[in-house]
Amino acid sequence: MINSDQFAERLRVVMEFYQLTASQFADKIDVQKSSISHLLSGRNKPSLEFVMKVIKAFDEVELYWLLNGKGIFPKPSNNEEESSPILIQRSAQKELPDFSESSQSIERIVIFFKDGTFKEYQP
Repeated sequence: MINSDQFAERLRVVMEFYQLTASQFADKIDVQKSSISHLLSGRNKPSLEFVMKVIKAFDEVELYWLLNGKGIFPKPSNNEEESSPILIQRSAQKELPDFSESSQSIERIVIFFKDGTFKEYQP
């Protein structure tokens, strides 16, 4: 069950993040201004339609976070792939050596990210 007070607080966080007044927020998701007022005051609980309008209008809002406060806000957008590892397609990948029967051992593994950073792991 959704806690109205906690939902209202998360709604305020979203409005503050986007720097929107209650009136601007209502216009953005196409609801009556009084709906926002009633939700923020705790008078009404959000409808499924209201929640879906928020999720549709704001990409960074996760459904589970908005409803339950669990998860991340703002969620990473699709274009924030800068911190994801670079994946090499198998067709472009050179043959990797087989170390299973070698006297050589792995000294370190380095993963390079698109943003120029890297992580180094040592066994």
